[in-house]
Amino acid sequence: MNQATTFRLHAAALLTGFALLLTGCFMSPGKFTSQLQLTGPDSFSFTYDGEIFFLGLSKLAQMGAGAEESFTAECQDDDTFEARDCTPAEEAEQRAAWEAGAAERAAERKKEAEQMAAVMGGIDPSDPEAAKELVRLLERQRGWERVVHKGDGLFDVTYTVTGTLSHDFLFPTIEGFPATNPFVQIILRDGGQVRINAPGFAAQSGDNPMMGGMGGMGSLAGLAAMGASGDSADSGAEVAQLPGLPVMEGTFIVRLAPGMRILANNTDEGPSVNAGSKVLTWAISPRTAQAPTALVVAGG
Repeated sequence: MNQATTFRLHAAALLTGFALLLTGCFMSPGKFTSQLQLTGPDSFSFTYDGEIFFLGLSKLAQMGAGAEESFTAECQDDDTFEARDCTPAEEAEQRAAWEAGAAERAAERKKEAEQMAAVMGGIDPSDPEAAKELVRLLERQRGWERVVHKGDGLFDVTYTVTGTLSHDFLFPTIEGFPATNPFVQIILRDGGQVRINAPGFAAQSGDNPMMGGMGGMGSLAGLAAMGASGDSADSGAEVAQLPGLPVMEGTFIVRLAPGMRILANNTDEGPSVNAGSKVLTWAISPRTAQAPTALVVAGG
């Protein structure tokens, strides 16, 4: 792989990651365990223990935002389309065009900074204290029992909540953040049915609305999966070197109270039974192609 190709792969991954941030796909699980327990027809408990990656606080987003800051002339052979050294005249022409667009790029960077702050609940990701501010924001919300910044946008958290199923539920829900990036959803239906979806626990899921516009990389986990899954050996090797991008790996468990019935699920092994409770288990990895989902109902 030549240097020009390597540069283009890096740039494409950086810009994809930054676009995901600005369109709402700005969080991803790292290593985790999570359990949803339906303790009765109208009650539940939910836990998430492990890593959450915030793209806006990572070097990846900073590199993506500043990707055009340095000028590099690029030329290719007209016949072979292979990269070649530019002539002095070609480099001068490209540099003049780049300098002419300086004001436009500055305005775009300002707009992007405002967009980044908007999806981060007003937190300025370029602020050196941004990670500490996010820790304080989460710690004051009910359920976030532990929040530790491990560096480069990666947080180690423990989240626990119990409640009644009187309305739909999303995790994570963060004050001031748009609710566009759920890991787990509980959706109530008529007739006592409960739909459980975990779109954030799939690297390549078609259930993720970002899939179509990102050419198959519908999440941050999908970006990481290019390197981990082996689907593209050359490009994957480059993406895997991007700083701060965690590999998603964990377990999601749904445990049902006795008497609850499973209408549908997409586990590999189907339900097991433990102490009279039906249990659904998904092993999550960068190769997880479908978001965990189940449809259950109270009563036998």
